[in-house]
Amino acid sequence: MGAGLGKGGRAALNLPPSVTYIANLLAVWRIGAQAVLLDHRLTRYEVDQALERLGVQVVVAPRQTKGSPLSLFLDVTESVTTRDGRPASTPHAVLQLSSGSTGPSKVIGRTAADLVAEIHRYTLIDGVPLRGERIILLPSMVHVLGLVGGLLYGLHAGIELVPPRRLTGDSILEAVAAGSTPATVLGVPFHIGLLASVTDPPKLGQLKRMTTGGELVPAAVSAKFEEKYRVPLGNMWGMTEVGVIATDLFGAHRPSLLPAPGLEVRAHDGELLVGRPESPYVGLSDPTRWADGWLHTKDAGRVDEATGLVTVLGRLDSQVSVGGLKVDLTEVEYALTEVSGVAAAVVLYDKEITAFVQLEGDATGAQVEAALAERVAGYKRPRTMHVVARMPRTTTGKLVRDRTVLRGAIP
Repeated sequence: MGAGLGKGGRAALNLPPSVTYIANLLAVWRIGAQAVLLDHRLTRYEVDQALERLGVQVVVAPRQTKGSPLSLFLDVTESVTTRDGRPASTPHAVLQLSSGSTGPSKVIGRTAADLVAEIHRYTLIDGVPLRGERIILLPSMVHVLGLVGGLLYGLHAGIELVPPRRLTGDSILEAVAAGSTPATVLGVPFHIGLLASVTDPPKLGQLKRMTTGGELVPAAVSAKFEEKYRVPLGNMWGMTEVGVIATDLFGAHRPSLLPAPGLEVRAHDGELLVGRPESPYVGLSDPTRWADGWLHTKDAGRVDEATGLVTVLGRLDSQVSVGGLKVDLTEVEYALTEVSGVAAAVVLYDKEITAFVQLEGDATGAQVEAALAERVAGYKRPRTMHVVARMPRTTTGKLVRDRTVLRGAIP
């Protein structure tokens, strides 16, 4: 790799998905250095802030990039520069930034042993792709689902990773059809929408299933997908801090999931906790995030004592009181997303229950409000509904829930 990076050094990769990214990541690890993964879609300001914050010594960025704006995998020639940084101060193999969907990013560290343990968990999950099969890889390899669930697990298990030529529904199906071996589409809920946009998809015997990470998929969306493609839509729940936590790859337990082998999940005061012996955070000692061997997910949920099934009920801060009555904003949001014509929605409490919705087809805000009135009690319904052209999303495809950002999307 050059640039004088040595064992114990710290290098930042600010590269788009590409063979160049994979080669540099493996080179950093082979040297024995720490890799800082920065999404290529970050602004120059965000990248500079991260480099300074983390004391990066070497930066690998694109010098030349070839490919269309919709390309998932690019032809990249890298540029390697040195900085007056500092060696890695922790034993982590990789540092990642949280998605920032609800606030400022946190620095999260994963050791080599931690990554290996997660790869092993994947091998024990029923329904994951097997040797000789293919993964149609849609999520970025900078983030945990694409990095571990795609790249590292695929390399370990002998699975072919296939990025579509373009980020469109038709191109995803072309990637499935291009080979004869079973294929699993790995993505996030945003990618379900791409496949749903294909009006008359061909019958593809190679398509085994689609597995989505990130936000859990409403039952109505799952039903529509399975009706159109005749394959299971599997859910995965996880965090950057620990990777995959629970799965339901066959859709047999929806909306619940089975904990991944080797992980302990419990509920305490309505919050889901995950057993983790050490804090995953770098430069942060916050007992509200990790304490006494338990990672606080900040997700509300429950664990069935008899079956061990985990049900995620949304963000912990989604529970609000309206006129003395308790309202679960996640419940309202799910009801809203099940209304015909709603492509995406976020429901927040901003002095009053407020909804931000992205519509599709000929749907109107008035029609959506009328349909929601038939599904949700009056005291739960949003007092204000903003229709936006496109819902803001993080670089990992999650819906942004920051009030300021959402207000900025209002026409």
